[in-house]
Amino acid sequence: MAIKTEKIILNGMAGNMDCAIDWPDTPIRGWALVLHPHPLHEGTRDNKIVTTVARACAQNGLLAVRPNFRGVGLSEGVFDKAHGETRDMQMLIEQIEQLYPEVSHKKWVLAGFSFGTAVAAQLYAEQKQAQHKLPDAMMLLGPAVWRFQYRDIELPADLLVVHGEKDEVVPLQEVFDWIRPYQIPVTVIPEATHFFHGFLIQLKRLIQIKLDQILK
Repeated sequence: MAIKTEKIILNGMAGNMDCAIDWPDTPIRGWALVLHPHPLHEGTRDNKIVTTVARACAQNGLLAVRPNFRGVGLSEGVFDKAHGETRDMQMLIEQIEQLYPEVSHKKWVLAGFSFGTAVAAQLYAEQKQAQHKLPDAMMLLGPAVWRFQYRDIELPADLLVVHGEKDEVVPLQEVFDWIRPYQIPVTVIPEATHFFHGFLIQLKRLIQIKLDQILK
């Protein structure tokens, strides 16, 4: 399957927001928003986990949107510890639905890796509070939500959480301590580290299973 990538500039609260959109070559079934790791630690929309998620989504007929957070690439502004980044993503959702009305009433997927999970989780909470459309599927990979949490959050009961057993950046026990009150299972990939080196095939398989649940 050929996937075409388009680069566009959207408007964020701090100015330009540099985005890549991966287009499927099949009829569009919806869209996905995939959020990258920490901008101050070389996190970009081209991170291999972000692109793995986006490619899986595009291969399943979803328009996959990969924004660069503030200060990355051509995105303007400075790192705002998930506060401003979450507001930017609210603006992005509105613009995507305006630019591509064919996806606005179809399925949508929200995914984040590492720092991107903090933005994704708080974006979900903001969307719910505003009574806006919630994602049909949500995925948090290598989560670090609590490290950048500025508001109370709610999580969908069918949330997919994937973590590496030997994560050297976010220890597995921290994830269990954070998610215990939500009573949401964590899928642990044995031997995997934070960046899932050598385990992208297994990660993509888990993503595919999740997509199958909403797109069947």
